[in-house]
Amino acid sequence: MPDQFGKILNVGLIGYRFMGKAHSNAWLQAPHFFDLPAHPVLHTICGRSAEKTREVADRWGWKHAVTDYRELTASPEIDLIDISTPNNAHWEQALAAAEAGKAIACEKPLARTLSEARQMAAAVKKARVPNFVWFNYRRVPALALARQLIEQGRIGKVYHVRALYLQSWLKNPNMPLIWRLSEKEAGSGPLGDLGAHSIDLIRHLTGDEFNEVCGLAHTFIKERPVGEMVEGLTARTRAGRKMLRARVTVDDAVFFLARLKSGAIGTFEATRFATGHHNGNSFEINGEKGALRFNFEDFSYLDFFDDTLPPSEKGWRRISVTTGHDPYSGHYWPAGHVIGYEHTFINTVADIVNRLAGKTREFHADFEDGLRCQEVLEAVLTSHRRRDWVAIKEV
Repeated sequence: MPDQFGKILNVGLIGYRFMGKAHSNAWLQAPHFFDLPAHPVLHTICGRSAEKTREVADRWGWKHAVTDYRELTASPEIDLIDISTPNNAHWEQALAAAEAGKAIACEKPLARTLSEARQMAAAVKKARVPNFVWFNYRRVPALALARQLIEQGRIGKVYHVRALYLQSWLKNPNMPLIWRLSEKEAGSGPLGDLGAHSIDLIRHLTGDEFNEVCGLAHTFIKERPVGEMVEGLTARTRAGRKMLRARVTVDDAVFFLARLKSGAIGTFEATRFATGHHNGNSFEINGEKGALRFNFEDFSYLDFFDDTLPPSEKGWRRISVTTGHDPYSGHYWPAGHVIGYEHTFINTVADIVNRLAGKTREFHADFEDGLRCQEVLEAVLTSHRRRDWVAIKEV
């Protein structure tokens, strides 16, 4: 497959909001920091609003702007389709891109449902097109180091994993009913939006798979206004006008227990109602020889407990992961000069381009990884409905 790509990689991006900006920046910046075998070109960006899409194109340097993603899949000039749209669009756009023989990079979660994810994974396999999922946290330097330590056996057999992803931005009851609050558009709430990252990281770091789960999901605010944010609204009317409201159809918070195939057990929590937290993505992994912990809001540090040391020397050690001994941080600044969130996407682009050019044998995560994650998401929601443990093989 790498033979079809030359020294130029023409990218077509679908979507221009939050993830669209993160992806645009990544494609633009990657060749500035990495010595890439092919140069990414911001060829065409696609969005529903012609005016806004053109504005974003001009800001980030996209050569062309269109409003129909089929123009991207039909274009013989475009090599890779980057999907950064809401979850309900992933399935249709990925299938069209696969049929057109394009490489595909898709945002997470892979789909709204397990059925869609299965079809997407089957489509890229049938078409034999390179495929990638933007699980960008895999490329945090501290987490790359964590994976190295686990692979080296530094913490030994894993006993416990616990992962939290805590946000609070939906606490205001007057926050409008955006797409992330609709099952039809998102598939799930923080379970898929945030919990998908935790699920993927534990799979990635430990090399383990989920065996069964037991989940609890809850929605705190059942209805929300339809339309723009209205600060301080306490009644159903404002200035004599009735405010339209609609039902929230996804979880606001979710907890689940997990048994992994290795015998390790885990606890997971994802919520948008955790007062005091903006983007609290954290985990702790406890093993027979040591333990690791990480908090995304303390991006550049990994905590390591080495239980093989003499008792007088044991204690949590805080490692500053800026020295370039991981696969990523050394591409940026000297030791001690920290990088941040946007660099995880830049690192992802570098890995994508190297894989397409045949410089690396594999890429993680791909659509199969996205499918494995989707199986766990489906099992958690099934468990919540059944109020029972659900094996992954059951879904």
